[in-house]
Amino acid sequence: MVREEVPALGMAGSMARLFIESPLSPLLLLATLFVGLLGLLFTPRQEDPEISVPMVDIFVQFPGVAAPQVATLAIDPLERMMSELPGVKHVYSAARREEGMVTVRFEVGELLGPSIVKVHDKLQSNLDKMPPGVSMPLVKPKGIDDVPVVTVTLWSQRIDDSELRRLALDLLQRLKEVRDTGPGFVVGGRPREIRIEIEPERLAGFDISLDTVANTIRGANGEQGIGTLERDNTAFQVSSGAFLQTAKDVGDLVVGSSGGSPVYLSDLARIVDGPGETEQLVTYHSGPAVGKEMAVTDGAPAVTIAIAKKQGTNGVTVARDILDRLAALKGRLIPETVNVSITRNYGKTANDKVNELLASLLGAAIAVSLLCWITIGTRPAVVVIVVIPVVILITIWSAWVLDYTINRVSLFALIFAIGILVDDATVVVENIFRRWLHEGETSAAIAIDAVREVGNPTIIATLTVLAALLPMGFVSGMMGPYMFPIPLLASVAMTFSLFAAFVFTPWFAMQLRPKLAALRRAEQREHRIQEGIGRVYRPFIEPLIKSRRKGQVFLWVTVAAFFLACAMFYTQAVTVKMLPFDNKPEFDVVINMPEGTSLPVTANLSWQLVDKLRELDEVTEMQSYIGTVSPFNFNGMVRHYYLRGQPWEANIQVMLQDKSERKRSSHELAEAARALLTPLARESGARIAVVEMPPGPPVLQTMVVEIYGPDADTRRQVAADLMRFFEQVPNLVDVDSYMTESHDRWHFAVDTEKAVRRGVTVATINRNLDMAMGGYQLGDIKRGKEREPTYIVIQLSFAARSELGRLSNLPIPSGDGTKVSLSELGQFRRVAEDPVIYHKDLRPMEYVTGEMEGRLGAPIYGMLAVEELIKNYQAPDGVFLSGTLTGPPVDDAESGFEWSGEWVVTYETFRDMGLAFAAALVLIYVLLVWEFGNFIQPAIIMAPIPLTLIGIIPGHWLLNAEFTATSMIGFIALAGIEVRNSILLVDFAKNEVHRGIGVHEAVVQAGQIRMRPIWVTDLTMMAGAFAILFDPIFQGMAISLLFGPIVATSLTLIVVPLGCISAGGAFCAEEAGKALLPES
Repeated sequence: MVREEVPALGMAGSMARLFIESPLSPLLLLATLFVGLLGLLFTPRQEDPEISVPMVDIFVQFPGVAAPQVATLAIDPLERMMSELPGVKHVYSAARREEGMVTVRFEVGELLGPSIVKVHDKLQSNLDKMPPGVSMPLVKPKGIDDVPVVTVTLWSQRIDDSELRRLALDLLQRLKEVRDTGPGFVVGGRPREIRIEIEPERLAGFDISLDTVANTIRGANGEQGIGTLERDNTAFQVSSGAFLQTAKDVGDLVVGSSGGSPVYLSDLARIVDGPGETEQLVTYHSGPAVGKEMAVTDGAPAVTIAIAKKQGTNGVTVARDILDRLAALKGRLIPETVNVSITRNYGKTANDKVNELLASLLGAAIAVSLLCWITIGTRPAVVVIVVIPVVILITIWSAWVLDYTINRVSLFALIFAIGILVDDATVVVENIFRRWLHEGETSAAIAIDAVREVGNPTIIATLTVLAALLPMGFVSGMMGPYMFPIPLLASVAMTFSLFAAFVFTPWFAMQLRPKLAALRRAEQREHRIQEGIGRVYRPFIEPLIKSRRKGQVFLWVTVAAFFLACAMFYTQAVTVKMLPFDNKPEFDVVINMPEGTSLPVTANLSWQLVDKLRELDEVTEMQSYIGTVSPFNFNGMVRHYYLRGQPWEANIQVMLQDKSERKRSSHELAEAARALLTPLARESGARIAVVEMPPGPPVLQTMVVEIYGPDADTRRQVAADLMRFFEQVPNLVDVDSYMTESHDRWHFAVDTEKAVRRGVTVATINRNLDMAMGGYQLGDIKRGKEREPTYIVIQLSFAARSELGRLSNLPIPSGDGTKVSLSELGQFRRVAEDPVIYHKDLRPMEYVTGEMEGRLGAPIYGMLAVEELIKNYQAPDGVFLSGTLTGPPVDDAESGFEWSGEWVVTYETFRDMGLAFAAALVLIYVLLVWEFGNFIQPAIIMAPIPLTLIGIIPGHWLLNAEFTATSMIGFIALAGIEVRNSILLVDFAKNEVHRGIGVHEAVVQAGQIRMRPIWVTDLTMMAGAFAILFDPIFQGMAISLLFGPIVATSLTLIVVPLGCISAGGAFCAEEAGKALLPES
């Protein structure tokens, strides 16, 4: 008999029988809790999921060559090589005079290490294809782990930037001693150097060339080992030479003679031992909300230390350890005259976000627990509540094992799942208590059979939810790995909740089994509840069942409500967006002056903008980075902000109060800053962009147009025209392009005939002018414990370099040793600088960019507005333009453009989510066909799925929220949940018909009796969703999970019973037939 009963128990009953009275059950429960706590303690924490998007930059130098030749001779071969690599998504390039860069962007999910190996291998095996004169390619990979997690700004009113830089380099060395730190660097400050400032008139007077000076310095600055010797039974190392140590050593070098007397270098030049010339500026400014413990300043010299973390390490602990070490060095390495500001702490922001979400998770768990206690009674509720921490902790442990981190997305997955994961335990414990009451005894055998009874429906219901979630794990692009923790961890949580329902719940129910008297009282209470539900439900459902006309009217009203809800997208009553902006502690102002603008002019505008930003009361501090890079974030890495170093480029980092201390969000403040700064920037001819931290994966810009065409002039003209159209769209701001504005350079045109006759080579002229024009390094001096080389730099004085006429007498050495004046060998001419040439995937193109602001913040609204404006526009080659949406134009023979930027991520995400939803529907349908054995009943069960939109879309309108990717995730998840509700109704109705009850009464009883457990499940899920309602990113999911069930479940209790009756024989013929037959 036992052998026959074991299979009949099924998986659920077998698991219950194995553990219900086993002493291993409490040990397994405690072990699970312990393992889960380990996961909570040791799983790394960060704010966002880590996305592996390897980007490798390849730089080449091609001295003297114009941009078109750099593009065709140096860049094109590199592009072809890189495009052949497996796993490459796009190959970008930019070529300018004398240099070029190729960026290889790999597919999302490719690993950085293997990607770097691929690039190096391809380069090394194809170096023979590079033309002569091109430098060895310099490979610089960038990944998410190169983004600094901590930045520290040192500033002082009493110490100059050069000394601050020396201090910062010492400090960086000490901070790098902290375990698990990654790349670090220092931004700002002038490095120390020995600068030789020569006057050209003195060179001419002493008939000495720059070549002679340079060779003298190089020849006098050297020391090396020259061998060994043995003497007096001792072996000695022998060395020779001497390094230059001081500016006096350099000035005392003899560089020639005049009238029989030696000419010292100090006779020709001013020797400066100190900071280099100002080529970039970093300044610190306090804001109106500066803390009381911080000093107030405006424009103090500053330097910034930036440190990243190693891959896979806990950013919270790394950042904390760095700042602990920094605090320990104050007063020891850092003098009191230097102020220290923490201008980035991703460890703190990650920990704050994780703690905030853990609190939300705890709140959701408490709300779900109270709801269970109210709806199913004390003892069953206790059994169910125990499951919650067990499942949550083991899911976090699973994230640790699967190499995921605790971040806001993974925690949102748990908050989202918390209302669902208690459902399995609720169904099991309710059935156990019901069967105990029915049988009149509280035995383990009855409990096991009760688990068996609900086992298969519970498994099917769980599988339908999993079927709805899992396809979301196959979303491509950067949103795929960003959102992947939601389907993964929610699926893990629900799978383990099923295990816990069959293993822990029966054991715990046995420990808390009540007396029969208590069960009977519970039955009486349940009976009263059912009577109350019937008094409300039956008057509503029965007229629709009895009157076909009323049922059809209800159906058409429901269909009309569905289409009216969807029409809210068309009327823009509800707007769409990829993801809304988060409330961050910072934003950036990126400044682009006209090309060729000098550093002082750029600095002046930057400081004017800083003064304007002080009108925002929430600003605590600002740092200006002028002519140099600022510490980049993930957004800056994708946009290549770490390459911004021209005198006409600047960046202002704006720090805000903590979000708990201000009323306005960072997005509102960014829009306010844009309104303040744009008029001032336009007056100076500059273009600015107010850049916020993106809520999800970063893109080049929200609005990006990639312009293709037959030739460079046509492309640039189309780009300029599209910029004008962009500027006409009301909510399209920060309009810019990657085209360089026309500006000039000075070129010394060598008269080759004269130079050859005088015995002077072009290389000699170039070398001497290179030394004259500044920054030419002749080695370094060796002294002290400097953290970076102290270079010996030769150049003409700043005044001489600024007046090209003074270079006319510059002596140039000839082959016979005589000197020739520069003016005899050619002349300076002012010529136009070559524009930058951009390629994408080997095709020449131009970029036009912009940002959307206001209520219509998604790129689709700007795209539609621009398309409307250009419908009558004719390109220079006679083509009427229209942008492509899913790829570049097929041919470059005529003008065309592709919409890129955030649109690509939006399109890929919603396309893949739509496909995932379709796949989920197919999977659910197949599961239901397998379970119910026909094709009609699954259709009835799935009918309520679209009804969720009747609640979701108006819910977004009611709360003035955008329909985002997370809203779509909530909609897809609801498909599985509503199917589960329908299964409960259909399964109950079929059982009632099987018992001989009429179909009409059976479906009414199904709605009446199953209404409470259905609403318990929905309310627990809604309680979990409410915890994330006020999070900017996941508000859309919360709205879907709050408003969708309210409407869909209410309609499900009407639509599914009506569908069962409409299906007629397909629903109940077999069961009804059996019910009419006498028992055999």
